Amino acid sequence: MIDLRKITEENFIDAFNLKLAPEQERFVSHPVRSLAQAYVYRKQCQPFGIYEGDTMVGYVMVIYDYDIPEYDIWHMMIDVSGQGHGYGRAALDRVLEYIRTKPFGPSGRVALTCNRDNIRALSLYKSRGFTETGEAEEDEIELSLTMR
Repeated sequence: MIDLRKITEENFIDAFNLKLAPEQERFVSHPVRSLAQAYVYRKQCQPFGIYEGDTMVGYVMVIYDYDIPEYDIWHMMIDVSGQGHGYGRAALDRVLEYIRTKPFGPSGRVALTCNRDNIRALSLYKSRGFTETGEAEEDEIELSLTMR
């Protein structure tokens, strides 16, 4: 069973050790960059390790944009060794469950960006109800989900 655990001083090195396949590295920032962003935005975000049992198999960060307001999913990744096992799908479900608790404030909107060439990730997001907003920047397209 997949669960999310907050990144702490006990597990942040495990996040640093996560790897993508070389051809995927252009699709998502490494957790080192993401955790630096988490420090800067610490009053409005939560980084998580994605766990299968006691093993970190991925990483994701949830951030709240007070200006819109909306929740954003940043830097979601599954380690290359764990891909193809449904971890991404299960992790996305856990992330959406977390967002439904409205930990940073009210919002019925969740947004994320995805590289337009990352067909597997786009398929996953769309399977969970995310739709393209029409917003794009370089190779990244925005998708959003309205939550009830």
